Amino acid sequence: MSSMESRIIVSILLLAGFLCTVSPLAAVEPLSVSSPDGNLTVTFSLKSDSTLFAPNNRAHYRVDYRGNAVLADSPLGLDFIGGPLDIVATQRQSHDATWENRFGAKRNVPDRYNQLTVSLHEREKPGRRMDLIFRVYNEGVAFRYYLPKQEAMEKFTLRHENTGFYFAADASAFALNMGRFNTHNEGEHLPIKLSAIKPDSIINLPLLVHVPDGPWVALLEADLTDYAGMYLGGVPGGAHALRCRLSPTPGRKADQVVVGTTPAATPWRVLMIAPTPGRLIENNYLILNLNPPCALADTSWIQPGKAAWDWWSGSFAKDVDFKPGMNTPTMKHYIDFAAASRLEYMLVDAGWCPSGKAERSEDILKYKPEVDVPEIIAYGKQKGVKVMLWVDWLPLSKQMDEAFALYEKWGASGVKVDYMNRDDQEMVGFYHRCVRTAAKHRLAVDFHGAYKPTGLRRTYPNLLTREAVMGMEYGKWSKRITPEHDVTIPFTRMLAGPMDFTPGSFLNAARGRFKVRDVEPMSQGTRAHQLAMYVVYESPLVMVSDYPEAYKNQPGLEFIEKVPTVWDDTKVLNGEPARFITVVRRKDQTWYLGAMTNWDARDLELPLDFLGPGEFEVQLFADGPDADKEAASLRITTQRVNADDKLHLHLAPGGGAAGILRFAQDDPDE
Repeated sequence: MSSMESRIIVSILLLAGFLCTVSPLAAVEPLSVSSPDGNLTVTFSLKSDSTLFAPNNRAHYRVDYRGNAVLADSPLGLDFIGGPLDIVATQRQSHDATWENRFGAKRNVPDRYNQLTVSLHEREKPGRRMDLIFRVYNEGVAFRYYLPKQEAMEKFTLRHENTGFYFAADASAFALNMGRFNTHNEGEHLPIKLSAIKPDSIINLPLLVHVPDGPWVALLEADLTDYAGMYLGGVPGGAHALRCRLSPTPGRKADQVVVGTTPAATPWRVLMIAPTPGRLIENNYLILNLNPPCALADTSWIQPGKAAWDWWSGSFAKDVDFKPGMNTPTMKHYIDFAAASRLEYMLVDAGWCPSGKAERSEDILKYKPEVDVPEIIAYGKQKGVKVMLWVDWLPLSKQMDEAFALYEKWGASGVKVDYMNRDDQEMVGFYHRCVRTAAKHRLAVDFHGAYKPTGLRRTYPNLLTREAVMGMEYGKWSKRITPEHDVTIPFTRMLAGPMDFTPGSFLNAARGRFKVRDVEPMSQGTRAHQLAMYVVYESPLVMVSDYPEAYKNQPGLEFIEKVPTVWDDTKVLNGEPARFITVVRRKDQTWYLGAMTNWDARDLELPLDFLGPGEFEVQLFADGPDADKEAASLRITTQRVNADDKLHLHLAPGGGAAGILRFAQDDPDE
């Protein structure tokens, strides 16, 4: 890394505090910076603004896409009461590089941007300094605030961040409105007009927006480090304007949302922008680009893969010679299934460690006699299956070093950390400490009860996945996991990064036939719909959720056994939020296809020009002719195709299709 890059990274890691007012005497011509392809432009300017959240003469920015306004003049600022600021310097930089990601949806990641840094100085005492840093990529726009180390402000307390997103026109959106801070980020992303978002709304990220007659825009944040998570609310008097809202830390005063010392930086505020919603999915590596490179010298021990999992089916089993439950024989039974099905992992979920006297006070340094964890792990090693352990974050936060050292000694390969349900500054610090400490002990991490991803997995790729999504578990107690939800979250939640949705249900229910039940739970939609999730949903670690007997002699398991979990390339062939989606992903020279629809049956004609030269054989796992009634009905066919052909698919209501496209001369059993 060059010294210039080091200075830029440092200057990006810091801002947190002014009411960013600027004296009219400091007014200059607007400063602009455009993307390498010229389609996106950010303009910084100083102007008068009298809205409640942006008083006085202030710094603003606007965003244009192909010459048309996406964001009108929108305020910038950090509220910790400062005086007028003067622009004292500007700096421009361009960057054009590619980096390798072995743990994502695209192996060779382009990282191209143009950057503008505007340095500001408080005119009156104490004379504090601040930078505004704008980066414009072909894939979107990002900016952050930076506070350099300075005597005038060694420490700071931030009350609000006054960043605004003032759209140039009203627009339709898909929003997750949990109605409160500190959530598990699990709910439906529902259609809403920007003008309907109220000032007291607390909208989770990502927010997906479709500008009228214009591009699709996703609002996110990246590199959330030692700061509070961002939400969105409306602006009083602003018809289609949004403002940043930060998650407060429990136990702190309301005006102490972020506390720190300089140097410090805010997370990146990100607008991914593309002509189609599918392009946003293809470009979600932008969040990774905005995070520091990998901090681990050796990543060879980190293994993506699929996991057998006891929790979804309640440790249920049929025709076995032991009593199913959270016990050693049941866990070995799942390991046998994992080994036979070529799954890399077995996840031992909650219940293996003794409960304490108080609620959520498990003794995470011990295991119950009936769940011999070292024996289970040793058995997994004999079978070539790695074992991960569930753990509650609360006791883990108090015994992290000791617990992770013990799990490493036992031979565990990872942990599933649960129940955080917060993204305030304190909890964000826990996430960073957890992945760092886990890496020291060669443990992979899966966060549940989690906030949305912000790209930490680039710096610590042992963070394989996280929940932060209303996943299939909700089917055990509700009817909320519908095919419509299934085809909405790729365009919303998944834009932030991998999601542990836990697919793989083989007890499939056609419309009107779904029943809520905790034991032998069902899924809505067809079996092909479930298989397609292994391609459509991004997750380097993915569950195979049903109990072993549910897969015995059942069509479709073959696809789960073969499908990878990390990719060399990703393309979205078509799709619309809440309606349908088709994704193809490449691993080496083989392409994998996943198509899903809502409750509407659908016929798709898919161009195959992504294949390149040569003849390919397609093994297709599609809805059977009676899948509208018998959702488990699956038709498996093979055919020869080339790049000039089109693939015709019929998706049943709640249906889907999954496919493997490999060179025709290849042996499909290799």
